[in-house]
Amino acid sequence: MDELAARAAALAVRGSGDVRLRRVGVSRAGSPLWLLSVGRGARQVLVVAGPHANEPVGGATVLRLAERVLADPRLTVGADATWNLLLCLDPDGLRRNEGWLTGPYSLGRYFRRFFRPGFLEQPEWLPDGAAAAALPETRALLRLQDELKPFLQCSLHGVDVGGAFVELTRDLPGLSRRVAHAAARLGIPRELGPYDTLYWPRLGPAVYRIPPPRPRDRAAAITEAAVESTWYHPHRHGTLTAVVEAPMWGVAAAEDDSPPADRDAVLRAVSSALRRDAQLLERILARVRPHLAGPDAARLLAPVDDYLLVCPGLADAWDPATADPARPLPVLSTAHLTALRIAGRRIAVRTAGLLHQLVVGAGRDPAGVLPELDGLIDAWCAGYEEECRARWIPVARQAEYQARVVFAAFELAGRRAAEHAGARSGEPDWGTQPVVPMHRE
Repeated sequence: MDELAARAAALAVRGSGDVRLRRVGVSRAGSPLWLLSVGRGARQVLVVAGPHANEPVGGATVLRLAERVLADPRLTVGADATWNLLLCLDPDGLRRNEGWLTGPYSLGRYFRRFFRPGFLEQPEWLPDGAAAAALPETRALLRLQDELKPFLQCSLHGVDVGGAFVELTRDLPGLSRRVAHAAARLGIPRELGPYDTLYWPRLGPAVYRIPPPRPRDRAAAITEAAVESTWYHPHRHGTLTAVVEAPMWGVAAAEDDSPPADRDAVLRAVSSALRRDAQLLERILARVRPHLAGPDAARLLAPVDDYLLVCPGLADAWDPATADPARPLPVLSTAHLTALRIAGRRIAVRTAGLLHQLVVGAGRDPAGVLPELDGLIDAWCAGYEEECRARWIPVARQAEYQARVVFAAFELAGRRAAEHAGARSGEPDWGTQPVVPMHRE
């Protein structure tokens, strides 16, 4: 986090008056929220990095975007644009992930040091609406959106295991082709059936439309994301939001759009494994909870409770024997089933990792659960590597992929806005080639 801010400050000095760095808010722990702005055009772009604490690649991406925008006046003066890059929306959460950020990058190391706050502490969500936003990080982002009124907002996210995809608040014709091109050039698999977009409209391969927000119960809100959020808040200003997901560990089967050999057998196996794993973790939690106290333990317990809350509903929704006939599963490809298998395992191994941290942080293991948790984490990570063939994607490639998708969205959204306004904006080859060579890992 400190390195990110220092590199942004150095860019601001180097860029003279074309680059500004300002504080737009503070986190719950008092860390500054820094906004790096490049250019002085009237049309505003807002890029939000670090909305989820365990998804750090956005920080590398915004620095890459800043370098390229500063180097290419077509992206600022030529487009009458200002690029506003929020370095990290959840700096407190990112600091809690710094234990694995320096590498070596292994699934076991990642999950044992993984942190992501509970649903109610994630700054992009507005469970009670914008007027009732409680987190200072959320309020800072809402103020920024209302100040800038951006024509494009990009929220930079990361998939720990899986593939790349994009979620949009409205259609952006041509983006799916750009996503496919960028992913293929960089050797990154696309995710053609993400579990959280299972019921969402597909705008093209690996591109999905986020449904308008609607009131839902907490379990549905956590798993479906079709709730009030900072993705939709600037919709009133005409803003298009693109949520850009890049995988840390890629899985080739996430891109397999072929029909499965036995859909129901896979669904039964995934549902059964999720129920079994959740019950096992519930028993471990019951043994651990009496020995935990204090605000730090509460922050780790919140996501544990969230994950275990959603397990029964997900297992029932995916199981052919218990699925709701009023809400049948859509046609599922091999990619969908791969995503469900990954998602079920993700919930379990994240929960085990958080429980592991709770026990280690307490300084003692009176319930004797650490050996069991270590065995579960090792086995589940081995499953990702052996069954799903998950492979690490270098940070430079993750960031390059996100940058190319952001530039493609900028070009396409700008062109669409210009067509409606009767004015010209953008260049035909933006987003198809890097402006400067890709940084080394």
